Amino acid sequence: MLGSPPGGRGLETSDRPAGREDWALLDALRRGGDDAFAQLVAEHHASLRRVARLYVANAAIADEVVQDTWLGVIRGIWAFEGRSSIKTWIFRILVNRARTRGVREGRSASLTGALPSEPGAEPDWPPPALDAGSSPEHSLLTKELGDRLRAVIDALPSNLRIVLWLRDVEGWSSEEVCNALAIHETNQRVLLHRARARARAALEAYLVG
Repeated sequence: MLGSPPGGRGLETSDRPAGREDWALLDALRRGGDDAFAQLVAEHHASLRRVARLYVANAAIADEVVQDTWLGVIRGIWAFEGRSSIKTWIFRILVNRARTRGVREGRSASLTGALPSEPGAEPDWPPPALDAGSSPEHSLLTKELGDRLRAVIDALPSNLRIVLWLRDVEGWSSEEVCNALAIHETNQRVLLHRARARARAALEAYLVG
């Protein structure tokens, strides 16, 4: 949370602790290695932006939240104790800041219309995966389904939306989701089941129709 000490001390949880690669990266970061920080940004920035976008009203605010998160990482790197992976720690910082900013903005997050229109801008929504030999008709149907899925996820309650997004769009494990969101496994499982059921029902109605 923004009220926590810089960098998110107290945001680590008892998930899988930092591994050898995390400790090597952490050591490089603490020595001021620009390459190490660039590696972190390359690996996580786009995903951080997409997750932030689930909590705040527009892409510009999401960018501010992500920048604030990276500042928290820089300021808190010496406080990181390795009780979680670096990835989980970073996303816990992001989620707390995004939640706080979303409440402050006083509006619910929406993915609808979130795709930037400026040339060369990075999209908030990952493009649909297409087969190399897919026909134009198949590509169009895949895009339409992707657009429909975005609308379905956008319509979900926020607690269902974030769990479904992290598990089924970002491809996170249940352990990663539980620790990034600070929820119990049972709760995560129930939320994911409800979210998938709603999304499946909505997509089935679209496909049948």
